[in-house]
Amino acid sequence: MTPLLSLDGLTKTFPTRRGTVRAVDGIDLQVRAGEALGLVGESGCGKSTTGRMLVRLLDPTAGRITFDGRDITGLSQRRMRPLRRDLQIIFQDPFASLNPRHTVGSIVAAPLRAQGEDDPASRVREMLEFVGLGAEHADRYPHEFSGGQAQRIGIARALVTGPRLVVADEPVSALDVSIQAQIVNLLAGLRRRLGLAYVFIAHDLAVVRHVCDRIAVMYLGRIVEIADRDALYGAPAHPYTRALLSAIPLPDPVAERTRERIVLRGDPPSPSAPPPGCAFHPRCFKAQDRCRVERPPLAPLDGAAGRAAACHFPELGPFA
Repeated sequence: MTPLLSLDGLTKTFPTRRGTVRAVDGIDLQVRAGEALGLVGESGCGKSTTGRMLVRLLDPTAGRITFDGRDITGLSQRRMRPLRRDLQIIFQDPFASLNPRHTVGSIVAAPLRAQGEDDPASRVREMLEFVGLGAEHADRYPHEFSGGQAQRIGIARALVTGPRLVVADEPVSALDVSIQAQIVNLLAGLRRRLGLAYVFIAHDLAVVRHVCDRIAVMYLGRIVEIADRDALYGAPAHPYTRALLSAIPLPDPVAERTRERIVLRGDPPSPSAPPPGCAFHPRCFKAQDRCRVERPPLAPLDGAAGRAAACHFPELGPFA
């Protein structure tokens, strides 16, 4: 089946005084219609830059973006406008992405007006109800809402055009822990009801587990592992993925106290001066001489359908 979205060799560099920062380094990804793909990693790994490129809020330096069989990499913003009905984004900070001078109704209606619809009021009311807000909130302003409610407004705005794919860029990381589960459950429920495809960006593997079918792990601008959810959580192949999973608290206090946590050495290297060989080797507990000189490709794992890891010495055993 032809994927809804394909990224081929996608690259983004930024010039700085110290040289060129390679924020995204030649990644390949596919998202099928109706699928939720998680994109996870530490802050600064390039996941949000990737998300903004695939909805064309940032232009890639190199590579190709294909949406529904059409190359959209070089399309002008004018030619992109009709495609934005099918391709939307939910931002991390709801208040930063909502204009405080506009009413909620005006904010949610903006994507419809950009598509040429003159009277979006009924659709706006429908979407506010859909995300758990009353239609009466349309005349209020963003500052009158809590963080969780403001994010619901952002979700309504993203869904009002009936998109096929939504990029959710850390949609709960700016919210109180008590509210995060509500928004995650809302997004999961909307996906089931509407048949949406998601690219769900997060730094917390515990969050994406409840929403995503497949998960891609990024480190220093590259994908280091991609697998179906159950395979990745049950038997992660890349040492970095194992370290991330070991940081997730266990609900059983006895198991939490007795398990061995993987502690990585140091901080992630600067993307303006990545180390030679495998970018993860300075922090890796399995690094060998080969890792310091030879960069491993993202390669399929033997006997593991749909799985790939960028590691010379991957593990396939169960993860305790």
